[in-house]
Amino acid sequence: MSVFRWGILGCGNIAKKFATGLQALGDAQLIAAGSRTIENANAFADQFEVPNRHGSYEALAADPEVDAVYVATPHPLHKDNSILCLESGKAVLCEKPFTVNEDEAREIVAVA
Repeated sequence: MSVFRWGILGCGNIAKKFATGLQALGDAQLIAAGSRTIENANAFADQFEVPNRHGSYEALAADPEVDAVYVATPHPLHKDNSILCLESGKAVLCEKPFTVNEDEAREIVAVA
């Protein structure tokens, strides 16, 4: 069985729920956590035993071990964070709301 390796961008409450859900899957592994500070990434990663910890969104997006990124940042950042990850070659799953307006959603879809 192939394991799909996830990174989580943003380490708040929704990210914790997603990380908990991943633990129930046999074909998914939470491999990386990224936050605006390494302290937040480390605290989240310690809680979920995540090996790769990143103190910036850019570093997580560049992590070669990550197959897909769950974007769990504040809503106004969804567009830029999703595009950052897509342009880094990652599959993206973005929490709701996907974007704050239709134009932003169209921009993400165009990059994807």
